[in-house]
Amino acid sequence: MKYLAIIHKEAGSAYGVTLPDFPEVFSGADNWEDLPANIQEAVELWAEGEEFEPPVPASFESVAQSEAARDGILMLADIDFSFLENRAVPVNITMPVYLRRRIDKAAKAAGLTRSGFIARAAQEAMRHIP
Repeated sequence: MKYLAIIHKEAGSAYGVTLPDFPEVFSGADNWEDLPANIQEAVELWAEGEEFEPPVPASFESVAQSEAARDGILMLADIDFSFLENRAVPVNITMPVYLRRRIDKAAKAAGLTRSGFIARAAQEAMRHIP
């Protein structure tokens, strides 16, 4: 998932990184090329041992206009969340039969299972919750 990182660098110093979507995560690097790996490592260390769900990425506009981004460079950081436990577990839900049929039809059209379709729909719905 892609998140905006704010990079700051003063003469004679290393690059400093903040991630607005992860307020407690900070990183840095001596070289620009090392930033992506260091950002990934910082997020993994921060999430270690925590109940953690990837946050919905902030909009470019909100980050670019923030005080934290002032005099900084914005960089897209692609965070790999494969380190999170993503083992599938059964869930028992109740819904009207007509809705289950509509979901099954839509899931088939999308090439998904019912579970995959519902999981994707839930993730999409959560993106719109502040």
